[in-house]
Amino acid sequence: MRSELNMIKKIQKLVVQGQKKLNGHVRVSGSKNAALPILCAALLTDEISTISNVPDIADIHTLLNILGELNVKTTFQNHTVTIDPSGLKLNTINEKSICSMRASILLLGPLMSRFPEVNLPFPGGCVLGKRSAAAHTHVLKTLGAEILNETQTLHIKAKKLQPATIIMPEQSVTATENAVMIASLIPGKTVIKLAAAEPHVQDLCHFLNKMGSKISGIGTSELVIEGQTKLHAATHEITGDYLEAGTFAIAALLTNGEVTVEGIDPGQLDSFWQKLDEVGANYELANGTNKFAGFKILPNNKPFQSIPMLRTAVYPSFATDLQAPFAVLLTQAQGQSKIFETLFEGRLNYLFELEKMGAKIEMLNPHQAIIKGPTTLKGVPIASCDIRAGAAMVLAALCAQGPTEISNINYIDRGYEKLDEKLRSLGAEITRVDAQVGA
Repeated sequence: MRSELNMIKKIQKLVVQGQKKLNGHVRVSGSKNAALPILCAALLTDEISTISNVPDIADIHTLLNILGELNVKTTFQNHTVTIDPSGLKLNTINEKSICSMRASILLLGPLMSRFPEVNLPFPGGCVLGKRSAAAHTHVLKTLGAEILNETQTLHIKAKKLQPATIIMPEQSVTATENAVMIASLIPGKTVIKLAAAEPHVQDLCHFLNKMGSKISGIGTSELVIEGQTKLHAATHEITGDYLEAGTFAIAALLTNGEVTVEGIDPGQLDSFWQKLDEVGANYELANGTNKFAGFKILPNNKPFQSIPMLRTAVYPSFATDLQAPFAVLLTQAQGQSKIFETLFEGRLNYLFELEKMGAKIEMLNPHQAIIKGPTTLKGVPIASCDIRAGAAMVLAALCAQGPTEISNINYIDRGYEKLDEKLRSLGAEITRVDAQVGA
C-alpha cells in the first residue's frame, strides 16, 4: 500500500556551466506585464479581439484558464490569442487559480464594468511582501462602488459607476490599469492623477483607444479618459518585454559577449542605460523609429566600476524588476555599490543566494544592501526566490566558475518564455533536468 508521504512528484531545475561567452542575436518576447491587463481588457466588449506577440508563459496560461471558468472562449496559437467574451458569466472561479498570481486582480476592473456585484477570491502569487488591494478599492469607491469585503475576498457592489477625479494613493501599476479599464466604460470624463506610467500601462491605454475609449496623457502621471457607453473589439500587438531585454543585456555583459537584442523599444530602458553608463558598459542603441529595433551589447575592454546607488522607484526611474539582475553585474564591478529597494520589502531575499556563491554582501536592512566587488562567483546549488530573482540566479550562474544548479524554476517559467532555450542559442551551456523529490 502506497502512503501519501511516499508519493513522488516531478520537479525541474536548471543546470548551468558558467563562463561561456554569449554571442549572436536574440528576440525578446512580448511583455507579460502588458499582455495580462490587455487580455483582461478584452472582456470590456462582447466582440472577438485578437492579440499578437503574447508570451507563451505560465502566467498567460493561468489567466486563460481563469477566463475559461468565466465562460470566455479563447485560443492561443503562435503567440496570438483570440478572445470571445460573448458568453461571459460571473461563475465561481477556482480559488487556487486566482491565488496563484497577483495579476488576477486585473479581472476586477472589467468584471465591475460588466456586472453590478463581484466577489473574487483575494489574489495571491506574491512573495515580495504584503501587498494589499487598498489602491484598487480606493479607485472603485471614488467611482461610486460599495466595498463589502477587501480582506478575505474582494466583494464589491455598484448600482451605477460615475466618472470622477481619482487621486491615486500610490503609483500602483495594476490599480492604474484597473482604473483605466473601468473608466473606459463609464460615459463622461474621468481623470486619474498620480497614475503609473510604465510601458505596459501605456500599451494597455493604446489598446483601449483601439477599442473606442479616448485616453489622453498616455505616458504621464495624469490620464484623462473620455468613457464610452460601449467598446468594440480590437487587434493589437503586445509591446516587447523591456525587463527581459535588460536581462539579456546583463547576460551579455557578464560573459563579455557581443549580443544583439531585438523586439524592444530601447527608449523604454533609459534609466537602465544610465546605470550601464555608470558601470562603464559598452553598448549601442538602434537608430530609427522602429519600436522593436533593440540594441547591441559589445565586449568590454575595461573592468566594470561600482556605482554609488542603485535606487528603485516607479517608472521612468530604475525598475524594481531589474534590480536583482543588475545586482549580479555589481558583484563583478570594482568597488562598493549600494542597493536601495524602495518598493518591496522582500525583494532583497535573493542576496542570500548570491552569498552562497561567494558574493560579498552587507545587508543593512530589508530595503538596503552593499555589494563589494569584484568577486569570483562559484557554482553551487541555489534557488529562485521570485520571478526576477530567478532570472538573477541564471545570470549569476552564467558568470560563475563550475556548474550551478538552480531550483524553484517555476518562478522563472512564470515570467520568461523559454529563457534557457534562448540562452543556449547564444552559446550558454544550460540544461533543464528533472529531479525527484517527495511530495
